[in-house]
Amino acid sequence: MAKKNKQYTINNLVIVSAGNDGRSVGRDNDMVVFVENAVPGDIVDAFVYRKKRRFAEAHATVFHKLSEDRTPPICQHFGTCGGCKWQNLNYTKQLSFKYNHVLECLTRLIKIELPEINPIIGSEKQYYYRNKLEFSFSNKKWLIEKDEQSENKNALGFHIPGRFDKILQIEKCHLQDDLNNQIRNFIYDYAQLNCLTFFDLREQHGLLRNIILRNTQKGEWMLIFSFHKNEEDNIQNLLGVVAEKFPQLATIIYVINGKHNDTISDLDTIVYKGLGYLTEEMEGLKFRINPKSFYQTNPAQAYILYKVTRDFADLTGNELVYDLYTGTGTIANFVAHQAKKVVGIEYVKEAIEDAIINSKINNITNTKFYAGDMKDILNDEFIAIHGKPNVIITDPPRAGMHESVVKKIIEIAPQKVVYVSCNPATQARDLALLDLIYKVTKVQPVDMFPQTHHIENIVLLELR
Repeated sequence: MAKKNKQYTINNLVIVSAGNDGRSVGRDNDMVVFVENAVPGDIVDAFVYRKKRRFAEAHATVFHKLSEDRTPPICQHFGTCGGCKWQNLNYTKQLSFKYNHVLECLTRLIKIELPEINPIIGSEKQYYYRNKLEFSFSNKKWLIEKDEQSENKNALGFHIPGRFDKILQIEKCHLQDDLNNQIRNFIYDYAQLNCLTFFDLREQHGLLRNIILRNTQKGEWMLIFSFHKNEEDNIQNLLGVVAEKFPQLATIIYVINGKHNDTISDLDTIVYKGLGYLTEEMEGLKFRINPKSFYQTNPAQAYILYKVTRDFADLTGNELVYDLYTGTGTIANFVAHQAKKVVGIEYVKEAIEDAIINSKINNITNTKFYAGDMKDILNDEFIAIHGKPNVIITDPPRAGMHESVVKKIIEIAPQKVVYVSCNPATQARDLALLDLIYKVTKVQPVDMFPQTHHIENIVLLELR
């Protein structure tokens, strides 16, 4: 057999499954091939553009057979935009592959005793479910066929994967209520008509950097505008016409960001209109969302996620609960009425300030919140002051828990640990360590992000 070059074509490749990064998977003899723009069940010719020792990366060029599980993508930007990679796969199959990913992580990556994994809880909405989207301005539009002859190179939309300075002009996004499209397109047209400068990400110049649109389930909207410099007349005129055109915008906020990154967490926010925050409700509780707040981007599924978490904790009203990685205290406040006391810990100081406010506006008096690095703050002195918890709820970032935090949980040995994860692989790694003294008794996957490969998973661990 002739030795293959690094770039070559595999003919009649059968796509057998979906990968955990949004691509599909085929096998060429013993070689795993990750294929873009294909779905399980397709038979394709795949052009390999990168080959490693154990796997290859390719994109489908010729389709000999189309999968029965294919569905027409509704978005005109599908295949160019980096999001919603599973839009061409029917939702039932999406859920099946997500369930299998959880199963694989908890059985292949680790060898521990497991109960039967509960059926995945799907999202009632497969589109228009998000409450937050961020769009970037750029003077270097990603050119598609219809743009190639245009002299206009300005864009307002999403970053092209792997090209930080190229922005795909988005005309319609189906992830948030359609008002996001109306507001964004109006801002783009106004900026073009009035010759406002779009940001150059390489050279770091221009006025318009990005916008964030947030909304609540009750229909209130927030617009957060980021400008590179303080051109006061242009800023005031722009915000004035947007506020007049869209009365649904309960609050408009802006920042002046002259940095080399787009984060606003360290910047002063200026309220142009409204109170500077939105209020979301869940089971009668109110949660204040300010421009820098984290709040689950699928609020309907977040409610289900939190209810499962609370059910797994099975609180009687007598427990001391530690809520690790509490964020803005959403879970902590959600379970507080069923607990004796809840102590929340979070790295981001501003998030803890929000958590305290959320307890106050809901007349919740049995919560305490502390800001600091989890591996430093969760120590013997902290536990001596606040008491040994009966239950720990932990919802870490994608990287999972620091090993020292896992070891401290084992040392504390609460009766129950409810582990909420957005990354089943790192969750599995942590469960293997916790298996020393804990037994996994319940597993519940929850789909928060239809049309993507992402999945949340909740695990209940009980002391052996």
